Amino acid sequence: MDIKELFSLKNKTAIITGGGKGLGAQMAIALAEAGANIVVCSRNLEACETFCKQLNENGVKAMAIRCDVTNQEDIQQVIDKTVQQFGTIDILINNSGTSWIAPTLDLPEDKWDKVMNVNLKGMFLFSQAAGKIMAKQGSGKIINISSVTGIKGTNPAFLDAIAYNTSKGAVNSLTKDLAIKLAAHHIQVNAIAPGFFPSKITTAFERTNQIILSRIPAGRFGTDDDLKGAALFLASRASDYMTGQVLIIDGGLISSI
Repeated sequence: MDIKELFSLKNKTAIITGGGKGLGAQMAIALAEAGANIVVCSRNLEACETFCKQLNENGVKAMAIRCDVTNQEDIQQVIDKTVQQFGTIDILINNSGTSWIAPTLDLPEDKWDKVMNVNLKGMFLFSQAAGKIMAKQGSGKIINISSVTGIKGTNPAFLDAIAYNTSKGAVNSLTKDLAIKLAAHHIQVNAIAPGFFPSKITTAFERTNQIILSRIPAGRFGTDDDLKGAALFLASRASDYMTGQVLIIDGGLISSI
């Protein structure tokens, strides 16, 4: 198999949660450029529809669906509509996420629950639903979006978001265990742990941006292209013998701390 075939996603179908903008859209574009059909879903249907229109204009088969990833019925609707439209689900990128910035001793219980429900419960429920389809097919790729903040604790002066950090640490554990549980079905489960990329969530860090930047050896934040290669690698046959791994993309931040 030549290198182009290894990385080709022609006739493959990918679901990207939270895929209408930000990092989700970046990864969706990468998969679309490799030939995949794209399904993007989030609570913000308008953003998903606008994004899909752009993909359609570039010759990509794309579909937008409204979905709250904490709602099992919403998830199943996405699964059913995707299979109905495209016949298969080959790739799932669990990208939906939320955060809450607050001092640890003052974090409200409901905000803890909100972060855990979106970042962890929703990821499991979507993986479970898509995994059933992939198991029947005998193949599939699940890519979970984690964070460097889930790998080490963070100084509260740097980032005071214990629920977010904890949820992303749990995502890493979920990734490793799902990889083992689903390996017999020839489903690979891996995670990407981005560093600091401009996004809706990272706007909460604006007051500490210069501090963060000073600690990144690469001397810059992530760009619109920095996740595309990793997403394509993990979504393609090039990563068929890689599972249960957390791929860190952070400009050297974690290595330097």
